[in-house]
Amino acid sequence: MDILILGGGASGMACALAAAQNPQNRVTVLERQARVGRKLLSTGNGRCNLTNLHAAPEDYAGGGAAFCAPALRAFPPGEILRFFRELGLLTTAEPDGRVYPLSDHAGSVVDVLRFALARRENLRLCTAQCVMALRRKGAGFAVETETDRFFAHKVVVACGGAAGGKLGGTADGCRLLESLGHRRVPLRPALVPLRTDPVLPRSCKGVKADVAARLLAGGRELARETGELLFTETGVSGPVGFALSRSAAHSPGPALTLELDFLRDYSLEDILYLLRRRAEDPALEARELFTGCLHSRLGQMLCRAAGIPAAPMSTVTPAQLRAAAETAKGLVLPVLGAAGLDQAQVTVGGADTREFDPETLESRLCPGVYACGEVLDVDGPCGGYNLQWAWSSGLLAGRNFL
Repeated sequence: MDILILGGGASGMACALAAAQNPQNRVTVLERQARVGRKLLSTGNGRCNLTNLHAAPEDYAGGGAAFCAPALRAFPPGEILRFFRELGLLTTAEPDGRVYPLSDHAGSVVDVLRFALARRENLRLCTAQCVMALRRKGAGFAVETETDRFFAHKVVVACGGAAGGKLGGTADGCRLLESLGHRRVPLRPALVPLRTDPVLPRSCKGVKADVAARLLAGGRELARETGELLFTETGVSGPVGFALSRSAAHSPGPALTLELDFLRDYSLEDILYLLRRRAEDPALEARELFTGCLHSRLGQMLCRAAGIPAAPMSTVTPAQLRAAAETAKGLVLPVLGAAGLDQAQVTVGGADTREFDPETLESRLCPGVYACGEVLDVDGPCGGYNLQWAWSSGLLAGRNFL
């Protein structure tokens, strides 16, 4: 059987390796870039957070738990680790469940996949092949690229999502499925930096902080998250910023604000006690109130936000001490929105999952066509969940051809 896989990213490579296990199959991967797996090299800040030990169907939005369950049940995180062990990859898990290659380098993941693809005699990679059209032809399907034509009995659309355009993100997969009658759920960014009023964040650019964060719309809580926040030139990023970005990107309605607690393990009275002790040193500058508690630049930024003057500590009033403590427990930043798809790590939206069989990922509208990975309307949180879906769905799609 001739099988065409459109896309040489995570899900496409997993699908190809699964399908090629049947020696009767002739598997061809069409990749629009010069080499497969390029986008993988940038994941996890170049470390490739390839799965999360805690990934479960209920962690996924879009198509939701019911749609994701068959793929994650067939290929849970433990099975994905076994898959990579057989390819020769050593991995290490962090306490929060994130799994990385032991080398701490994304290239190791891409290399073992590339080597495995090259070993399959019934599998060929055709790079620099941008697919322009997909249509039914006789008992199979015809695929046209900018330079060539291909025919196959089965086609798997694994073109990925539109996130990270500079790294190869594209909406081609949705376009091809739409040409067969499929509906597209609008594409939006997720796992992307948040843009806020830049005045305060800019002074802390590059500073990381452990926070409890709430995203609010007109005072109503949309989402909350705890963990590491990174200040940027234009707002906030890091795991917390990424986790909140989905809600920020998809919330019309009232003005958004971000509320940050920088001392989440301490009560307001605990902080006031510390600040009063610091205020007993009259020779210090008032903006050194948080010295010993927070990063120096962050502490000074909170003092400015609380209205603490650049003056000796002796001039600080009890009311100003309370204002500083309250600011540390609840700094409010106006949210201007989320960055666009070009900066996103994941696409929200995609091919409507209701039009695919979750047990096989075959199209209900056009039998013989399958879809896997980010081209489908499935997205998970930061921390390896989206690559877990890519591997699981790719292997599930490829299993149909064994």
